[in-house]
Amino acid sequence: MTHNPSEILSRGCTILDTVLTTHGFKLAEITSGKGSGGSYAVATFANGKRKLEIHYRYSLGLVTYHVGSLALDHEAFMRALVGSKGGNKYPCFSDDPFEAFRGLTHDIEKFAGAFLSGDEIEFGRCVELARKRATLSGFERLAESEG
Repeated sequence: MTHNPSEILSRGCTILDTVLTTHGFKLAEITSGKGSGGSYAVATFANGKRKLEIHYRYSLGLVTYHVGSLALDHEAFMRALVGSKGGNKYPCFSDDPFEAFRGLTHDIEKFAGAFLSGDEIEFGRCVELARKRATLSGFERLAESEG
């Protein structure tokens, strides 16, 4: 397959659709462009005041969850939900560009209820946990992951 971020992202979104549409999300848009790092594409799924934004350049990259005015990236969200050894499958490393979409779909389906159907307060707790973790020193984060 030729490296075409828009095409790969569009196909990857069909994988995410299997979970997101059952919770009322619809693919709102896919945009693409070319920056200093090369071609990229961005997709947005929306359901009322909930939005999932995903970026693709050479692989699936930034994934951000939005509920109202609150936002949280995937890594911080998963760490707030399941800790450092929680079983999330994204990010992952594979030659198959769609493996990352399958991993993200798994994580959303298994762990992201606060985003899919929870209230803003529940999602806000995850945001607060992530903010607290961000203030920890590197040694404190290391000790946390070993505990």
